[in-house]
Amino acid sequence: MGARPANPVVSASPEDARKASPGEVSPPRFPDSLAAAVERCWRQAAAPAEWNLTQAEFEAALVRSVAQRFPDAQLESRSDAKAIERYLDSLHAEDLALARACSAGNDAAWQFFMMRFRPDMHRAARAIAGGKEAARELADSLWADLYGLRESEGRRKSLFDYFHGRSKLSTWLHAVLAQRHVDELRRARRTEPLEDEAGDKRRDIAVANDPPFDPERVKCLALLQAALVAALGALEPRERLRLAYYYVDDRTLAEIGRLVGEHEATVSRKLERARREVRRRVEAELRDNSKLSEAQVGLCFEYARGEWPFDLTEQLRPGMQDRAMGPF
Repeated sequence: MGARPANPVVSASPEDARKASPGEVSPPRFPDSLAAAVERCWRQAAAPAEWNLTQAEFEAALVRSVAQRFPDAQLESRSDAKAIERYLDSLHAEDLALARACSAGNDAAWQFFMMRFRPDMHRAARAIAGGKEAARELADSLWADLYGLRESEGRRKSLFDYFHGRSKLSTWLHAVLAQRHVDELRRARRTEPLEDEAGDKRRDIAVANDPPFDPERVKCLALLQAALVAALGALEPRERLRLAYYYVDDRTLAEIGRLVGEHEATVSRKLERARREVRRRVEAELRDNSKLSEAQVGLCFEYARGEWPFDLTEQLRPGMQDRAMGPF
């Protein structure tokens, strides 16, 4: 029996093989049985012409996504083929097309990405890193890796190559920011001197190491903060405004009711509903996109009950600024 193919999910068509020059690997393709699903993804992607993204290039990105999700799938199995088709239909095709075009170095795609995602990335970095300068450094540290300045085997290596469309691009970017923040904290711990210039043990290091540095805690809180920022941003302006009045301005229910023209019982009910919605969105983000188990999600909230420098004022400030234009 011959060796098992490295990737049993995909294949290259004979025509592609004939066109490929010696030493050139033809783009991986799906078999004809998945052509309809690939076509649906391509239509959903709706990549603008100025991105210069071909359907074959987009299909290659789909191939990598499927191979990463189903490394041992066999198309001879009807259930595997059906699972792959359902998976393709679940992908965020528009975001995957944008990531693929940016990875290829298309200027129009890159400009679109920067205009759409840069403000959100800076907000997420602020939630993760805290201070404005630290947040800017954290966000800006990604640009070169996303654009792909480094070369590997003669081609630019872009961080976008690791985006497979399983989550929204914004969610993936938040996770990358959180992981980079954790990595930087670990690096700082390894390189920080334990003694000052006089040779005495640094008190701040002693305090920081007591209790010991917990990378799991840092990672959990970073993911939780990114999820919470996204959840608060998804609220309707009225809901954010009520939360801002209550948590930032520290107003009573009666005062909020007078400001927004609602009975205080209505304000209380809507605040509770907004809290439940935020909690639901955060849990879904951690579970479905960050791929945390239920126990890990619970651990995130447990860590948050301790010392957690999350600036709720910063996140609700847009809702507070809306008051300049009237309550609603």
